[in-house]
Amino acid sequence: MVLGNKKDLLATLDRIVGTPILVAGDLILDRYVWGKVDRISPEAPVPVVEVQRMEDRLGGAGNVVRNLATIGAKPSVVGTVGSDEEATVMMRLFSEIGAETKGIVVDSTRPTTLKTRVIAHTQQVVRIDREKRSAESSDISSKVAQNLDGAIDGAKAVILSDYGKGAVSGKVLDTLLTAREQGRLGLGLRPLFVDPHPLNYDNYKFMSVAKPNRKEAEIASGCTIGGVEDAFKAAQALMKRWNSEMMVVTLGEGGMVVQQGGGQGGVHLETMAREVYDVSGAGDTVSALFCAALATGASPIVAGVLANIAAGIVVSEVGTVAVDIDRLRAEVSRFGAAA
Repeated sequence: MVLGNKKDLLATLDRIVGTPILVAGDLILDRYVWGKVDRISPEAPVPVVEVQRMEDRLGGAGNVVRNLATIGAKPSVVGTVGSDEEATVMMRLFSEIGAETKGIVVDSTRPTTLKTRVIAHTQQVVRIDREKRSAESSDISSKVAQNLDGAIDGAKAVILSDYGKGAVSGKVLDTLLTAREQGRLGLGLRPLFVDPHPLNYDNYKFMSVAKPNRKEAEIASGCTIGGVEDAFKAAQALMKRWNSEMMVVTLGEGGMVVQQGGGQGGVHLETMAREVYDVSGAGDTVSALFCAALATGASPIVAGVLANIAAGIVVSEVGTVAVDIDRLRAEVSRFGAAA
């Protein structure tokens, strides 16, 4: 098991502070209804949830932004919201964490994507989604692509968070491909980190790093992943398919594998989670930490270890949460090798 050098890990966290990172993709508002259940409804065989409190959190690409902010990076965001109350809430949440939002486009023809989770006694009872997943209009996608192109050069890294809600259009993908061909994106310069979605598997041809989970990697590569060696084979296949320089395949309780190109091989990093209550948003945490570390010039192993430790923290909480920098430092000190 690779733990990493404690000194290197902590130094990387220090360098992340103030690093400008651009996040583009699908913005989601996560709404939590917390309550308790004491009885079953007389109207139907369902629990009656007595609401105790409600809470709104940034989800989707917004959760990546939130994670970047809580570890001290300087995030900016490109995406779309509707012209509704949920958009107002989302913009307030972005403002509270200091994220730059001038790249967000308002689309009055679509609602802000909203996921409402009803939770009783730490268990999710039901999730209610309000969204429109069809492609955005040509005018809106053009504005998003234009905002993305204008923001790339001001960042040290770019994260594309694709949730299949319509924000990652062909124009957005073309913009990133052109930037890659122009030498504006790539490892060693400005990493492009992609959290992929099945809708665009045939369209990714430009990333520095991609981060599919086990299921996504199996579907995209055609390889069944039964163990670590299978994960490496899938990663290698996807590097060829997507023309990427590095592949990160997350395996849940199996940790993650990091496959590098150029004959540099790969490494398996075991999970560092002690307790798992909710995996919601853990992938966003991995994206934020791994990409932010790479943006500072850290090695893939250091980036992977930090991402792994951070993911272990967030899965121990209920709901979509962001990693706290102080707790992350404490966990790094506990896990990291002293040498």
